[in-house]
Amino acid sequence: MIENDTNRRIIITGVTRGLGESLMHGMIDLGHRVLGCGQNKRAIEALQQTYGISHDFAVVNVADSTQIDEWAHRLLAEYGPPDLLINNAALINTNAPLWQVSHDEFSKVIDVNIKGVANTIRAFTPAMIERGTGVIVNFSSGWGRSTSPEVAPYCATKWAIEGLTRAFAQELPNGLAAVALNPGVIDTDMLRSCFGSGASSYQSPAQWAKRAVPFLLDLDASDNGRSLTVD
Repeated sequence: MIENDTNRRIIITGVTRGLGESLMHGMIDLGHRVLGCGQNKRAIEALQQTYGISHDFAVVNVADSTQIDEWAHRLLAEYGPPDLLINNAALINTNAPLWQVSHDEFSKVIDVNIKGVANTIRAFTPAMIERGTGVIVNFSSGWGRSTSPEVAPYCATKWAIEGLTRAFAQELPNGLAAVALNPGVIDTDMLRSCFGSGASSYQSPAQWAKRAVPFLLDLDASDNGRSLTVD
């Protein structure tokens, strides 16, 4: 289990909706400090007003390495290295055959889902290595281990996250862990974009978080390099 059972510092990207938002609330309810980011300015301002100085929320585009570096520099100076870094932020393409996905849309999915993860790893990992402890969780997907038509760009990014995480795990020193996590099938905006009304037959993000939060908090260095699923 991560050091410091209480008052852990937990960084979560993409906290303004879906899984990231539910994880954020779940971690806060257990007394942990959440340092989160998202691109919805109004939602971030609401979180700042709700939680005040106890937690830290910022408008950050994970695909922009300069923004990530500035955010990380401030967080590390104010709070120190995170105990748990959760790379949750992601995009999915509009359902379409690969040849109908525009260059710009394909690039946006790649930039957030792959480059965004690499940006946060680059910004926070050195401080975690210096301290000697910490867990980095990169959100994968069932579509990072299988495929479906009309979501090829998204599948490509999540397969990339699986490989990136396994290689990254081999580079980490003892005491740290990198994990690729398939959260499972949850009724989020992203799932609705693929399944339409059929997404409502799956669990809500809040229901999922009841299992996912303790699952994530229980990860430790022995999990390094594993590809896991929240059952």
